[in-house]
Amino acid sequence: MATQKKLTHNPGPIILDVEGLTLNQHDIRRIKNPLTGGVILFGRNFQSRKQLTALTKSIKQVRSDILICIDHEGGRVQRCRTDGFTHLPAMRRLGDLWMQTGTGASSAITAMKAATACGYVLAAELRACGIDFSFTPVLDLDYARSGVIGDRAFHRNPEIVYMLAKCLNEGLRLGDMANCGKHFPGHGWAEADSHIAIPKDERSLKSIERDDMKPYQWLDISLASVMPAHVIYPKVDALPAGFSSIWLQTILRKKLKFGGVIFSDDLSMEGASVAGDVVQGAQLALKAGCDAVLICNRPDLADRLLNELSVTPKKFTESSRRLKKLFPKGESQSWDELQKDAEYLHAKDLLKTLGLIH
Repeated sequence: MATQKKLTHNPGPIILDVEGLTLNQHDIRRIKNPLTGGVILFGRNFQSRKQLTALTKSIKQVRSDILICIDHEGGRVQRCRTDGFTHLPAMRRLGDLWMQTGTGASSAITAMKAATACGYVLAAELRACGIDFSFTPVLDLDYARSGVIGDRAFHRNPEIVYMLAKCLNEGLRLGDMANCGKHFPGHGWAEADSHIAIPKDERSLKSIERDDMKPYQWLDISLASVMPAHVIYPKVDALPAGFSSIWLQTILRKKLKFGGVIFSDDLSMEGASVAGDVVQGAQLALKAGCDAVLICNRPDLADRLLNELSVTPKKFTESSRRLKKLFPKGESQSWDELQKDAEYLHAKDLLKTLGLIH
């Protein structure tokens, strides 16, 4: 694989979105701002593969050091589903495959192979359209309590979550894409949806460490980035995890020795409102230990951040150094080349044989 291109600038700590299918003058102005480090794409930014590829190319023409991101997990969280994109299964399907009765260890092995195939197909298709990075996998445990997590989680058992996530991450790596474990330390127990509410998890730190945090601990240095939950764990801190130096510094950085990127979840979500307005929230998240903050679906708030956020040179340099490690290492194949790639075709055939895709 080709050597990674040296980035000509340093990506900043703000990840923002663009308004439509093509860049407008406001998008370009925001991307040019030195505080911008990435662009996150949504369903409204996708009409066809040709259009998506043109959009990502135009973003890189504005700045080559922009990390182009997307939420593309499979199941109900997949922004690109038509025009040849594989509609990947929800991750619970892989957990169910692991648990199939009567097949013993072979069902676990099959599920692990399927997870690697999912990761590879996911990464390869996105990379062929110029997308650098997807916020996946979900490492939350499925307690059958959280509707917003639900079938996005692999399983209730942290050992199964770890094994399937590790295999999916290997598939991402084979497709030249980094991974992002979310939502640290775990969103599976809290019932409320942090998009529209402020969830709380009343369990003890000991309980969370025993179960929810295990996948993060076991994945260790293979975990490239983490996104904390907009969940309050009152027995640990009064602030949601993404704004808490206890969670991000004392536990994640020091205790688990995590050295990768920490992204905030979207600052426009209701779960972030306890941190104050968008600028206060971003400052608090960065101070607590985040390297980059997301602001989505609110261009007015993105403009506020770009105009008012203050980041020290030391923090900017440290976070930028970490962010650079998430960029792809080489050039991607074109879509036409991908359709002839033996590994890609083998991965899709496996998923079809298992009934995970059509």
